[in-house]
Amino acid sequence: MGSWIRGATGCVAAVAGMVLAAQGAVAGPTLDAIKAHGKLRCGVSPSSAGFAYPDDKGRMLGLDAEVCRAVAAAALGDGDKVEFVPLTTNVRFQALQSGEVDLLSRQTTETFSRDVTLGMNFAPVVFYDGQGVMVPKSLGVKSAMDLDGAAICILPGTTTEQNIADWFRTRGMTFESVVFEQPDEWRNAFFQGRCDVLTTDRSDLASSRAVANNPADYVILPETISKEPLAPVVRHGDDQWLDIVTWTVNGLIAAEEKGITRENAAKLAAESQDPEIQRMLGTSEDLGAQLGLDKDWLLRVITTVGNYGEMFDRNLGPGTPLDLERGQNTLWTDGGLLYAPPFR
Repeated sequence: MGSWIRGATGCVAAVAGMVLAAQGAVAGPTLDAIKAHGKLRCGVSPSSAGFAYPDDKGRMLGLDAEVCRAVAAAALGDGDKVEFVPLTTNVRFQALQSGEVDLLSRQTTETFSRDVTLGMNFAPVVFYDGQGVMVPKSLGVKSAMDLDGAAICILPGTTTEQNIADWFRTRGMTFESVVFEQPDEWRNAFFQGRCDVLTTDRSDLASSRAVANNPADYVILPETISKEPLAPVVRHGDDQWLDIVTWTVNGLIAAEEKGITRENAAKLAAESQDPEIQRMLGTSEDLGAQLGLDKDWLLRVITTVGNYGEMFDRNLGPGTPLDLERGQNTLWTDGGLLYAPPFR
């Protein structure tokens, strides 16, 4: 009886596994549409140093742009099969909802209302940020607590507006809101002295300061007034596409943890005896089939953009115009917040 039960249990488990694998392999409408177009339409910032900005040849660079290329490498086999669609803050969600873009990779904060009411799903966080404030050094201001009555440049359609209003109100302070529709107009107004303060995510402040005529003339104050987890976004209703984007981001993080780099990925695929590396790179199990992709999808992602740490260092880290430390964006093994679930 015991042997029969064990045998039956094994059969049930095997059947369940096949059913789950079959379910995972069902093609979704987004992947089908992307394959039909032959490109991934990816919404990005019009120009944000370190995240998405065109070089002098028009090639889009930056962390968010590389997330687009990573997903294209996974889904289409080529990280260059991306159409970058520049989107301002006030139209980015409509562009995703309407199908104008397939993926939003645009310094977008995950919040309750966005996740629940806008018909969107957020993939894993690619940058843990927080809102800050920047002022001209000539003001002599050392703390945001010294900004009572200040004129603050703000972009509409962002979490920035509510955060700064909440922060000032709880401290019995007031400010004058100066709203601009376009990022360039907003940034230039601050540099031209039309407002005293620029406020947005601290990473975006670093981007803005980096393009100033004299970055040393501006200082980012020490206060961080909010949590801003920035993540790629997809539409509700296509679980397969959400899984592809989610596990592409997880793969970038896990690759750093496992020491897989753009340079050594192919060698590790052929030689590594680490079972998880073998699963990730498609040499022992075909995890790609469960996503509707081929077995080399993640190997291709890493050989296209490298691991998360390589992406950060190349676009945001010391030696770049932004000169950002990893901080919270280090791996969990080093005391940071980046953590990828297991590939098994």
